[in-house]
Amino acid sequence: VIFLGNSITEAGDWKKLTGDTTAVNRGIGGEITFSLLKRIPDITALRPSQIFLMIGINDIGKDIPPAVIAHNIGLIIGRIQAESPGTVIILQNILPVNPTVPGFPQHYDKNDKVTATNKLLPKIAAEHKIPLVDLNRLFRDKNGYLRQALTKDGLHLDPNGEGYAIWIRQLKQLGYLQ
Repeated sequence: VIFLGNSITEAGDWKKLTGDTTAVNRGIGGEITFSLLKRIPDITALRPSQIFLMIGINDIGKDIPPAVIAHNIGLIIGRIQAESPGTVIILQNILPVNPTVPGFPQHYDKNDKVTATNKLLPKIAAEHKIPLVDLNRLFRDKNGYLRQALTKDGLHLDPNGEGYAIWIRQLKQLGYLQ
């Protein structure tokens, strides 16, 4: 099982969180969809049973348009399916950010772009016949921001907090993890 994405994924202790000592963390801080596309052969060479994919917030921080991000996510999924046809891909949408928590000013005004990108993901998931997990709704407060209790910088989940437990609980409740 591979968790694939950016620093939000990278900060997760997936072996501990899942209870699976074979879980592999392939999150890289600063990752964008364009660079992830270049890493696909390294990922598919492992022939994972599952890939949990979350990517796009760094693209948004670089003002890459939502349509381009969604297109690239579709390319990533298509490449994985072509190179490792036995791999089940679970797409997860992009988490909100919180502009009231200091830490990542380049993301402060980006929740509208997060929403716009996330609105394009159901079509991508349907085209590739894969599930889409709406994690964004679990992490939003009443203002649509990343819940302050789950973050220290407005962008990342607190590795010692409840955020990753919420994430894993949702994947288990949906039957994607045991």
